[in-house]
Parts: sequence; C-alpha cells; structure tokens
Amino acid sequence: MDRINSKLYLQNCYIMAENERLRKKAELLNQENQQLLSELKHRLSQAGPSNTTNNNNNNGGGKNNSIPDLNLTNCSSSKNASSKSKKK
Repeated sequence: MDRINSKLYLQNCYIMAENERLRKKAELLNQENQQLLSELKHRLSQAGPSNTTNNNNNNGGGKNNSIPDLNLTNCSSSKNASSKSKKK
C-alpha cells in the first residue's frame, strides 16, 4: 500500500510541476496576444476613418466587431485535452 501511495505521490508531483510550467507558458502567450491585439487596434485606428465608415455601412451602421476579444475564449477544452494526454 505504501508503494502505491508513493507512486501516486510522485505522479501528482510531476503533474503539478507540468501544470505550473503550462500556466506560466499560458500567461506569456496571453501577454503576447494582448500586445498583438493592441498593435492591431493601433494600426486599424491609424488606417483612417474612411475604412471604418465602409465597415459600419456593411453591418447596418453598428459597431465593427471584426476584432474578437481573446480574453473571453474558454480554455477548458485545452485543459481537458492536456489532462487526457497525461493519463497515458
């Protein structure tokens, strides 16, 4: 029984270390995405009002929603996929 507990404890430690590594990587990717989104918004704002007027006319004069908010995406599917691959 102690041997099984030790083995499970070690597996748990490896999983927690991998989880922390992935969390840090996800944080860096999120920062990079935010920088790229900011740059894209800046470039679009410099493109001039003539481009945005055409876009507003195409979608009924409403707000131009061509830039998705990356913070609203659900990452639970990627977490599930990574945990399933670890069980092998």
